[in-house]
Amino acid sequence: MPVPLPPNRHALRRTASLRPPPRRRRLTHDEDRMSVDRSKNGSKIHLLVDRAGLPLSVGISAANTHDKLALQPLVRGIAPIRSRRGPRRRRPTKLHADKGYDYADLRHWLRGRGITPRIARRGIESPARLGRHRWVVERTVSWLNGCRRLHRRYERKPEHFLAFVAIAATLICHRRLTN
Repeated sequence: MPVPLPPNRHALRRTASLRPPPRRRRLTHDEDRMSVDRSKNGSKIHLLVDRAGLPLSVGISAANTHDKLALQPLVRGIAPIRSRRGPRRRRPTKLHADKGYDYADLRHWLRGRGITPRIARRGIESPARLGRHRWVVERTVSWLNGCRRLHRRYERKPEHFLAFVAIAATLICHRRLTN
């Protein structure tokens, strides 16, 4: 026979719960909350790398902004690529990206610039297919994470943080090209 609930039924649920009390959220990154939502603090580092993992273009954005907004400034920020024969290329021929950049307007914009988009489609392609190209970017991100200054953002101004990211990318290029 069901027991009638008291007028304040939420009080009964809290006292009869077998779950532990809710934890307070830390002020730093929380490992169990990996989704991107509007209330997330911090900043993201966006990278555009070549096939060898050398950073071609770097950028930063707030952690609560969508990745889609960072692709166009990164592609526009590519410096001329030196080639052995002929004139310098201004843009890559192909661009591999993950599902966060799968939008029709971005694909159209890339094709308009003469870049073939190789972007995994949301809900259709498995993430394993892109892994053979994406690991290069992940390796470069791990090289950036080796820089202690970038692990936690100490700077208040985004220009200063972007300068440190650019210095770290320059050091990565220097290390890779001198060896």
